[in-house]
Amino acid sequence: MESTKPLKDGAPAEQAQAGAPETAAAADAAMKLHVTPQQTGGNLDFILDIPLRVSVELGRTKILVQDLLKLHKGSVMELNKPAGEPLEILVNDRVVAKGEVIVINEKFGIRLIDIVSHSQRIRELGE
Repeated sequence: MESTKPLKDGAPAEQAQAGAPETAAAADAAMKLHVTPQQTGGNLDFILDIPLRVSVELGRTKILVQDLLKLHKGSVMELNKPAGEPLEILVNDRVVAKGEVIVINEKFGIRLIDIVSHSQRIRELGE
Protein backbone atom coordinates (compact mmCIF):
# COMPACT_ATOMS: atom_id res chain seq x y z
CA MET A 1 0.00 0.00 0.00
CA GLU A 2 1.46 3.31 -1.05
CA SER A 3 1.58 6.06 1.57
CA THR A 4 1.76 9.18 -0.56
CA LYS A 5 0.00 12.04 1.12
CA PRO A 6 -1.59 14.82 -0.96
CA LEU A 7 -0.44 18.40 -0.90
CA LYS A 8 -2.03 21.40 -2.56
CA ASP A 9 0.86 21.71 -5.06
CA GLY A 10 0.63 18.01 -5.97
CA ALA A 11 4.02 16.98 -4.49
CA PRO A 12 4.08 14.00 -2.14
CA ALA A 13 4.33 14.91 1.54
CA GLU A 14 7.51 12.86 1.93
CA GLN A 15 9.28 15.11 -0.57
CA ALA A 16 8.00 18.25 1.14
CA GLN A 17 9.01 17.03 4.58
CA ALA A 18 12.44 15.88 3.46
CA GLY A 19 13.18 18.87 1.24
CA ALA A 20 11.82 21.80 3.27
CA PRO A 21 12.39 22.14 7.01
CA GLU A 22 9.52 23.55 9.02
CA THR A 23 9.68 27.29 9.50
CA ALA A 24 9.63 28.73 13.00
CA ALA A 25 6.15 30.16 12.33
CA ALA A 26 4.79 26.76 11.25
CA ALA A 27 6.32 25.05 14.27
CA ASP A 28 4.91 27.78 16.54
CA ALA A 29 1.45 27.39 14.98
CA ALA A 30 1.62 23.62 15.42
CA MET A 31 2.48 24.03 19.10
CA LYS A 32 -0.40 26.49 19.64
CA LEU A 33 -2.91 24.18 17.92
CA HIS A 34 -1.86 21.06 19.84
CA VAL A 35 -4.12 20.51 22.85
CA THR A 36 -3.17 17.83 25.32
CA PRO A 37 -5.58 16.11 27.72
CA GLN A 38 -3.64 17.67 30.63
CA GLN A 39 -4.46 21.17 29.34
CA THR A 40 -8.18 20.39 29.23
CA GLY A 41 -8.36 18.39 32.42
CA GLY A 42 -8.47 15.15 30.38
CA ASN A 43 -11.95 15.94 29.04
CA LEU A 44 -12.30 16.56 25.31
CA ASP A 45 -16.02 15.72 25.29
CA PHE A 46 -16.90 19.33 24.44
CA ILE A 47 -15.70 18.80 20.83
CA LEU A 48 -17.26 15.39 20.22
CA ASP A 49 -20.66 16.79 19.16
CA ILE A 50 -19.32 19.24 16.57
CA PRO A 51 -20.82 18.33 13.17
CA LEU A 52 -18.39 17.97 10.26
CA ARG A 53 -19.15 17.78 6.54
CA VAL A 54 -17.47 14.72 5.00
CA SER A 55 -17.29 14.36 1.22
CA VAL A 56 -15.47 12.18 -1.30
CA GLU A 57 -14.12 13.72 -4.47
CA LEU A 58 -14.16 11.62 -7.64
CA GLY A 59 -12.35 14.26 -9.68
CA ARG A 60 -12.65 17.75 -11.14
CA THR A 61 -13.03 19.42 -14.49
CA LYS A 62 -13.40 22.91 -15.92
CA ILE A 63 -16.23 23.72 -18.26
CA LEU A 64 -17.33 26.83 -20.14
CA VAL A 65 -20.72 28.30 -19.34
CA GLN A 66 -21.84 27.71 -22.93
CA ASP A 67 -20.95 24.01 -22.60
CA LEU A 68 -22.64 23.81 -19.19
CA LEU A 69 -25.86 25.10 -20.72
CA LYS A 70 -25.72 22.35 -23.37
CA LEU A 71 -25.70 19.54 -20.78
CA HIS A 72 -28.74 17.30 -20.68
CA LYS A 73 -29.78 13.97 -19.23
CA GLY A 74 -27.29 11.39 -20.46
CA SER A 75 -24.44 13.88 -20.99
CA VAL A 76 -21.01 12.70 -19.92
CA MET A 77 -18.41 14.89 -18.21
CA GLU A 78 -14.81 13.67 -18.21
CA LEU A 79 -12.99 14.15 -14.91
CA ASN A 80 -9.27 14.67 -14.37
CA LYS A 81 -8.74 11.58 -12.19
CA PRO A 82 -7.93 8.24 -13.85
CA ALA A 83 -10.13 5.24 -13.07
CA GLY A 84 -8.75 3.13 -10.24
CA GLU A 85 -6.93 6.08 -8.65
CA PRO A 86 -7.59 6.56 -4.90
CA LEU A 87 -10.34 9.06 -4.11
CA GLU A 88 -9.82 12.00 -1.76
CA ILE A 89 -11.84 12.16 1.46
CA LEU A 90 -12.45 15.71 2.60
CA VAL A 91 -13.64 16.97 5.98
CA ASN A 92 -14.86 20.56 5.77
CA ASP A 93 -13.12 20.90 2.37
CA ARG A 94 -9.72 19.69 3.68
CA VAL A 95 -8.17 16.43 2.42
CA VAL A 96 -7.76 14.08 5.39
CA ALA A 97 -7.45 10.70 3.69
CA LYS A 98 -7.50 8.69 0.49
CA GLY A 99 -9.69 5.68 -0.13
CA GLU A 100 -11.24 3.25 -2.54
CA VAL A 101 -14.89 2.70 -3.40
CA ILE A 102 -16.61 -0.38 -2.02
CA VAL A 103 -20.22 -1.60 -2.02
CA ILE A 104 -21.88 -2.51 1.30
CA ASN A 105 -25.45 -3.84 1.28
CA GLU A 106 -26.13 -2.26 -2.13
CA LYS A 107 -24.82 1.15 -0.97
CA PHE A 108 -21.54 2.83 -1.83
CA GLY A 109 -18.89 3.12 0.85
CA ILE A 110 -15.23 4.01 0.98
CA ARG A 111 -12.36 2.07 2.50
CA LEU A 112 -9.59 4.31 3.82
CA ILE A 113 -6.21 3.38 2.42
CA ASP A 114 -4.15 6.37 3.56
CA ILE A 115 -4.52 9.05 6.23
CA VAL A 116 -2.94 12.50 5.94
CA SER A 117 -0.39 12.94 8.72
CA HIS A 118 -1.19 15.02 11.79
CA SER A 119 1.56 17.52 10.95
CA GLN A 120 0.24 17.94 7.40
CA ARG A 121 -3.30 18.61 8.67
CA ILE A 122 -1.96 21.27 11.05
CA ARG A 123 0.05 22.87 8.22
CA GLU A 124 -3.10 23.08 6.06
CA LEU A 125 -4.99 24.85 8.86
CA GLY A 126 -2.73 27.86 8.33
CA GLU A 127 -3.59 28.12 4.62
